[in-house]
Amino acid sequence: NRPGAGTTIGMEIVAHAVPDGYTLLVHNGSIATAPALYRRLSYSVVKDLAPISLAVQSPYVLAVHPSVKVNTVQELINHARAQPDKLSYGSVGVGSLAHLMMELFKTSTKTSMVHVPYKGGAPSTTGLLSGEIQTIFTPISTATPHIKAGRTRALAVSSAKRVELAPDLPTVAEAGVPGFDGTSWYPFFAPGRTPPATLQKINGDINRVLQKPEVRARFLSMGMVPVGGAPAVLRDYLAAEITRWGKVIADTGVKPE
Repeated sequence: NRPGAGTTIGMEIVAHAVPDGYTLLVHNGSIATAPALYRRLSYSVVKDLAPISLAVQSPYVLAVHPSVKVNTVQELINHARAQPDKLSYGSVGVGSLAHLMMELFKTSTKTSMVHVPYKGGAPSTTGLLSGEIQTIFTPISTATPHIKAGRTRALAVSSAKRVELAPDLPTVAEAGVPGFDGTSWYPFFAPGRTPPATLQKINGDINRVLQKPEVRARFLSMGMVPVGGAPAVLRDYLAAEITRWGKVIADTGVKPE
């Protein structure tokens, strides 16, 4: 685990590693936001990292504190429009997916809410449970226990389609924000010059493991949906995510801390 600089240190190590198939990058969706957030990277996310497989996706939940008297996404939109900057929302940090999702939500709905960045997931969850913030986009695995206990209220899932983890929850798009889509995802990459045969071998191994019933069940219990697929699928997905979040970052002026 090589943390630091918004995950760019870990990416740099792999981008400059020997392309022999023994140094790999396991990342999350922030790999797609790095090009727009960090303009002076010593490597190209697209050219210097070779896609292997999109392993799993994890939808987020749009949740509110029970003190916010709304039960649907449209009611939240109406509430926020009626009281600009009276609601605050949390995230795990500036430039995080949770932050950018809410920025996308705000621009899509023409609402204004105050951002409260925390230093990680646990503090942001505590902020919502205590009522310090009123709403948040949070991983479904984190949200579910608190939703079941009535400590928070779920309004919708962030993904483009409903998820089997919470089939009764509408998507944000269904609930009044057409086209909205935001999902955390976990891919595998290798150094950019890794031979295609090596990439295909590792890809086959990953996909084979993801298809095992016990592995799938374990991921689902953690709020993650196994995906898999060919390297080209991950390449195209990365390109689409870079475009999507790059526009949000440019439109809102988000800058890393």
